[in-house]
Amino acid sequence: MLTHADGQNLTYRIVQDLGVAIVSGKYSIKNPFPVEAELCEQYGASRSVLREAVKMLTAKGLLSARPRQGTWVQPEENWNLLDPDVLRWLMERKFSFSLLREFTQVRLAVEPKAAALAAVVAGPVEKAAIKSAIERMTAAERGEDDSLASDIAFHVAILSASGNRFYTQLRKLTETALRFSIRMTNRYKGVHRASVRDHKKISDAILAGDGAAAEAATHELIQEALDLINKAEETTLQSARPRAQKARASR
Repeated sequence: MLTHADGQNLTYRIVQDLGVAIVSGKYSIKNPFPVEAELCEQYGASRSVLREAVKMLTAKGLLSARPRQGTWVQPEENWNLLDPDVLRWLMERKFSFSLLREFTQVRLAVEPKAAALAAVVAGPVEKAAIKSAIERMTAAERGEDDSLASDIAFHVAILSASGNRFYTQLRKLTETALRFSIRMTNRYKGVHRASVRDHKKISDAILAGDGAAAEAATHELIQEALDLINKAEETTLQSARPRAQKARASR
């Protein structure tokens, strides 16, 4: 007998599978979305479970569904890029410098201001979370913690410490995108983890209540990441040109 928890797990698995299928182009405007009966049979799911999954994908902007008219895939410009699942599926689909650059530009607009606010409004609990993240990053340098998880914890702690509900809502999105961004920027810097010193400049400023210094240090950190993304894209393009020329010459 299917329990409520089993039904929820199946729903989320269907959402994951169909989300990836849509983002990867398996289903699109040109490749129609399967009918309900076909999907129920494919997943061994009831109509209610399948409809809940479709409702969730509709909320993410990937699908549009109307009674007696069917379900169809929405064009990419309608997808909710602020949804962490959609962003993750997009980044897993095919690595995109442009997508990563655009997200980093959003970070550049948001995180320095969040850090400045945190320096002014953060309370003991929020400051403790920032200090804990720095301690984890320090431990990661010694191989005693996860470098990626501790780096993400630091940035998320600052968003939470800002006291701004809109910034706080970006935590999940930031965590999702940083998993790709941090790996890429660290790889092109030739290091395996972020600089604790650069991050500590931010935390020290926040803990000292210096909003201007916190904003400036955060801006410098994210601008460096943006510059690395642009440099990495140019390097990739340059290395691809000789291969393309060689392929054309061999035809």
